[in-house]
Amino acid sequence: MVLRREPTARQMRLAVELRRLRDAAGLKAREAAALLGVSSVQISHIESGLTGVSEERLRRLASHYACTDDEFIEALVAIATDRTQGWWEEYRGLLPTPFLDLSELDHHAVFQQDVAILYVPGLLQTEDYARAVFSSRLPELTAEELELRVRHRMARQRKVTFPHKVVIHEAALRIRVGDRAATRVQLTQLLELSDADRITLRVIPFDLDGFARASSTMTYVGGPVPKLDTVARDAPHGSVFLDSEAQLNSYRTRFRKVEAVSLEPDRSRDFIHRLTKEL
Repeated sequence: MVLRREPTARQMRLAVELRRLRDAAGLKAREAAALLGVSSVQISHIESGLTGVSEERLRRLASHYACTDDEFIEALVAIATDRTQGWWEEYRGLLPTPFLDLSELDHHAVFQQDVAILYVPGLLQTEDYARAVFSSRLPELTAEELELRVRHRMARQRKVTFPHKVVIHEAALRIRVGDRAATRVQLTQLLELSDADRITLRVIPFDLDGFARASSTMTYVGGPVPKLDTVARDAPHGSVFLDSEAQLNSYRTRFRKVEAVSLEPDRSRDFIHRLTKEL
């Protein structure tokens, strides 16, 4: 079987979960290989995302690992048998892989929760705002690279349909990523988007107590089952995905606490409207 040169984040997630199940069962790779009648090298390739796994073998492994969570097993089978060629494939080879991984994460998301401190979340940005954000990156992008990123971000926005909760700090609303006019348009778009049934927008003003809980940006993406949720964090060279149970629990708690100290949606809309009038 030909090995994958660059597994996607979704393929890697399946690999990681199978490794976690084996570890929880207390089995060595060679023991798992013996149960399937394959070599330990094949198990290593499966658990590193370099090769896929058939539904039959995945179910056998889950049985040998004494995993009784049927919903979780079905979710893993769905990943293993997924042959989706999503819209993001047109950008393969043109954009760094993390951009494609984010698009695939969007495609399979059940919900999303964002905490934004310095920038409006990407899925809510106007085209001019997104262009200004990407223009500020170092090293500087070429004109072609810049436009590809902007076009990809706008395409992501058009594709998403999941429930989206967003908590934005006042700093992100006031910082003029572009010029005054672009900032006004961005705030106006936030007001318009907040009318959508699937979007819940809240604001954390500078003078609101409890801000320490919202000290960093986060994007929490719900999977088909809670065990397959993902936290996406920005890093210097792209997005980093966090998915251990301890990390997920930590970020679930963080979002609940940030949400609890933020303004209610109606008051948040009034707040953004006042900022818009100041510009």
